[in-house]
Amino acid sequence: MTILDLKDRKILYQLDLNCRQSNAQIGKKVGLGKDVVAYRIKRMQDEGIIRGFWTQIDSYKLGYNVFRYYIVFQNATQEIKNKIINHLINYKNTWVVGSIRGMYDLVAVIWVKSIPEFYKFWDDTNEKYGDYFAEKIFSVYLQAYCYPMTFLLLDEYNTSEKDKYELVTGGGAPVEIDEIDFRLLNELAENARMPLVDLAKNLHCSSQTIDYRMKNLKKKDVIQAYRVVVDISKLGLEHFKVDIYLKEPSQRKKIFEYLKYKPYSTFINTSAGYADIEVELIVQNSDAMVQLMDEVSSKFPKAMKKYTYFGTIKDHKLRCLPEIYKI
Repeated sequence: MTILDLKDRKILYQLDLNCRQSNAQIGKKVGLGKDVVAYRIKRMQDEGIIRGFWTQIDSYKLGYNVFRYYIVFQNATQEIKNKIINHLINYKNTWVVGSIRGMYDLVAVIWVKSIPEFYKFWDDTNEKYGDYFAEKIFSVYLQAYCYPMTFLLLDEYNTSEKDKYELVTGGGAPVEIDEIDFRLLNELAENARMPLVDLAKNLHCSSQTIDYRMKNLKKKDVIQAYRVVVDISKLGLEHFKVDIYLKEPSQRKKIFEYLKYKPYSTFINTSAGYADIEVELIVQNSDAMVQLMDEVSSKFPKAMKKYTYFGTIKDHKLRCLPEIYKI
């Protein structure tokens, strides 16, 4: 476990709000010189705390929908599990692939243009590896409310920032983009902090053209944020997903708002064919997660039927854009 001081945590928080900020801009906000900010970022990269930089892209606006499935393994050696994981990672339309512990063993989230497209991929997967699946649980993933990593700040956290920086992935009218835009998104999906001059070189455009296109994609809400990938395990923290089933669905909005303002809530998801509320939390351990759910039960004593949860062991893939163009 690595102990970060408040300045380091503020730098990480600023990178999560917008990792394309310059070191000088970050320095003004955290009270450090740009060279000190650069040194601290490099140190956190070398220590593996910062694993990379990702772009939050709303690919729903590009005409995609999402299927999610959870898998429980049976009779699968680690070698077989690795083959299944690599099969999912290498599929160009996977958004998330993660090993989890609890009710399920693996989660995969898939971008699709149509149901037949998804079924073709799933049928192929089932034919190759279906003997190793004890359970397969499907749902249609509709929307995600995304929040910055306020768990980094704790006592320094201002609840109003949950409203200011709330991002909604999914929904809204589709947006038309051209091939250059898609290639630009492809580059940013791999490295959100890539300098403008490098983006221009890779796409054979001027820096001014790339800057204009990035601003335009941001204006259209296709690009929602430029964020940082943090290895929370090095900070002594864990990721849990809690699925809440309600006796009183009318209480959903109130519970949603209650969870939203907790500093450790990072995503609140909506899906068809699954739980009523799905919240993702970054906390110290399962005891802290259970304590929060006890708070919810006490505050809304008649609303909840039950909740289930699982923890993340490893994120194998996170990419908010199908891999149409290989870099």
